[in-house]
Amino acid sequence: MEDGSWVLVNRPTDRDLWNPTSTYVEDSKPLKITSTGPAKYWTDAIPIGNGRLGAMVWGGVSSELIQLNEDTLWTGTPIDYTNPDAPEALAEVRNLVDSGEFAEASDAAAKLFGTNANVYQLLGDIKLEFDGSLLMCAEETYYRELDLDTATATVKYSVGDVEFTREHFASYPDQVIVTKITGSKEGSVSFTVSFDSKLDHHCYITDESEIVMEGRCPGKRIPPKIKANDDPKGILFAAVLGLQISDDAGLMSVLDDGKLKVEGANWVVLHLVASSSFEGPFTKPSESEKDPTSVSLRALKSIKMQSYSELYSRHLDDYQNLFHRVSLQLCKGFDRSVGDRSLEIKNLMPYGNKCVEGDKDVVPTVDRIRSFQSDEDPSLVELLFQFGRYLLISSSRPGTQVANLQGVWNKDLEPKWDSAPHLNINLEMNYWPSLPCNLSECQEPLFEFIKSLSINGSKTAQVNYKTSGWVVHHKSDIWAKPSADKGEVVWAIWPMGGAWLCTHLWEHYSYTMDEDFLRNKAYPLLEGCASFLLDWLIEGHGGYLETNPSTSPEHMFVAPDGKPASVSYSSTMDMAIIKDVFSAIISASEVLGRNEDVFVQKVQKAQPRLYPAKIAEEGSVMEWAQDFKGP
Repeated sequence: MEDGSWVLVNRPTDRDLWNPTSTYVEDSKPLKITSTGPAKYWTDAIPIGNGRLGAMVWGGVSSELIQLNEDTLWTGTPIDYTNPDAPEALAEVRNLVDSGEFAEASDAAAKLFGTNANVYQLLGDIKLEFDGSLLMCAEETYYRELDLDTATATVKYSVGDVEFTREHFASYPDQVIVTKITGSKEGSVSFTVSFDSKLDHHCYITDESEIVMEGRCPGKRIPPKIKANDDPKGILFAAVLGLQISDDAGLMSVLDDGKLKVEGANWVVLHLVASSSFEGPFTKPSESEKDPTSVSLRALKSIKMQSYSELYSRHLDDYQNLFHRVSLQLCKGFDRSVGDRSLEIKNLMPYGNKCVEGDKDVVPTVDRIRSFQSDEDPSLVELLFQFGRYLLISSSRPGTQVANLQGVWNKDLEPKWDSAPHLNINLEMNYWPSLPCNLSECQEPLFEFIKSLSINGSKTAQVNYKTSGWVVHHKSDIWAKPSADKGEVVWAIWPMGGAWLCTHLWEHYSYTMDEDFLRNKAYPLLEGCASFLLDWLIEGHGGYLETNPSTSPEHMFVAPDGKPASVSYSSTMDMAIIKDVFSAIISASEVLGRNEDVFVQKVQKAQPRLYPAKIAEEGSVMEWAQDFKGP
């Protein structure tokens, strides 16, 4: 529609998708994740983020822990991702596959390993210690929520006749994490605050009573000891915490151990800014000219000139511009006799959502989850749906890094699976909601990441596989690592990662019809990817083009000789992805008037020769080219 608003309605009895006259009835529960106690585990804490900065808010009473992340804090430095010995190893593996020696081919494929991906790191913690009298908090007064409508985390509790409130949000327009602490009684807010981090760091307090934390990420993947003099030099970082206290009440003082102490305030606002020396995947940290401390101090200086209400208003305008585009309403069951709607999805702009502020009668979300098996509450499904959109908005915005395996949130130096982008489903899964859920802007970091991968991946394709185009395997990192990981063949030897990501490029055009995007960004990347795939395909069984070696990600099979194996040829997943990429190239060439190009003609000739999907004896789609049995 011309005003930018649109409504998508799915109904069991109505296939008319475009309905600009539909009305919206506000009858769902507020989109809030609620709790009646502080977090006990990291996964209980409330995630907030602005794409680049993230925080997990635990909501303690006598003490508060806010765990921080900055999306460019990674181990390592740029390296060479090529292996000149790989072509010989590739020939060996292919010969073994052709001979039907799949277990032996799986063992030999380890020679195609590259280096391990690097590891996503944490930033540190803000620690708040409150007056000891708060240990007397009345448990029945405690309330903690994440309001998805406003992207605000709130903690409330009472001690005696004083109600304390903490509000937290992460602003994208101002690049700051903000916390406001208030008490209902004058002069009731007192606490100490400090920084800490598991990374090598030091803290000091400026003349402006700001806490500064400076540190460095390891220059190598999880070295035995993390010291600032490690070689090579890793990414530098800085975080600065500034405090604003009520004008009419409260004192702030500096303690000897790098802490700030606030006494007798009516309210306090905390501003957290952070930066790093990262300047891109191709610049070594030792060569970076970016000073993260200076950048952070300048940012804080600008932020301090704005009031809390101004910051919050800008945050809401920005966030709700994205979040309010889609509403989901579900009803319990479907009465065919009267034609009640069982599903209605609407994409709206503008949109309003009622919230019940401070509603302490709401059933805690964890209890709603437990009761779902016996009471299928549609509003819980609505909440989960919108929580997914919230997480994507909070971990991927224009100018940020791509949403990694944990979005932007991480508490460990050695997180599970390195918290790295995994391209054999996880990264794609992060971004599948972006288009159908009307968050196309959130895809921009993905496209920038694909561009960086294509640069490094072209070198890997040329040296390792003697092909044109560019290749990426199953796992990457902030340095745009394209080569096979080091570990186990069953997941590492899978050169389809870049190809699967490229399907997002065509999907973006299909939704937006942005021809400039297709011509200038998508098509060059698709062309490079398809060029690799054409060279990677080889003449195979029955006159088909096939991939060899080929794995079905993270799945073994039992070879005909009874041995466990993972490497064969033309897995169904390989073929499906290649077909998608080839179809995208052909469709894009028609839009751009390039369907007569020699390259496009090659793709058109190759497409019908791709190894077809087949049906197994038990009636399922075969996972591999042969009807292997799973382990």
